[in-house]
Amino acid sequence: MTNNDERLFAMLIYLLSFFTAIIGPIIIWMVKRDESDFIDYHGKEYLNFFISFTIYGIVSGLLVFVLIGFILAPIVGILFFIFTLIALFKAYSGEKYRIPLVIRFIK
Repeated sequence: MTNNDERLFAMLIYLLSFFTAIIGPIIIWMVKRDESDFIDYHGKEYLNFFISFTIYGIVSGLLVFVLIGFILAPIVGILFFIFTLIALFKAYSGEKYRIPLVIRFIK
C-alpha cells in the first residue's frame, strides 16, 4: 500500500514533465527515491519513457526526409501526451503502471 505523499510525488513526476520535460521529474526522483519504492518505480518508468520517446521523436524527425515522418511525428507527440496523462492518473491512484512502447533502459 502507498500513502498519500508517495502517490502525490509519483504523480508530480508526470505532472512536472509538462513544464520541465526532464529536470523536474529527475529532481523529485533523486530526492525521494530512497524513501519510497513507489516513487523510485515511477521515476525510473518516466525516465525510460522520456528516453524512449525522445528516440522515437528523433527517428520520426529523420524519416521526414522519406515523407513518412510527417505522419509519425504527430503520432509520437500525441502518444507522449496521452501516455503521460494515463501514467499521472495511475500513479495518483496508487498503481504501478507500465507505459506501453517503452524500452527499459533503467531497471
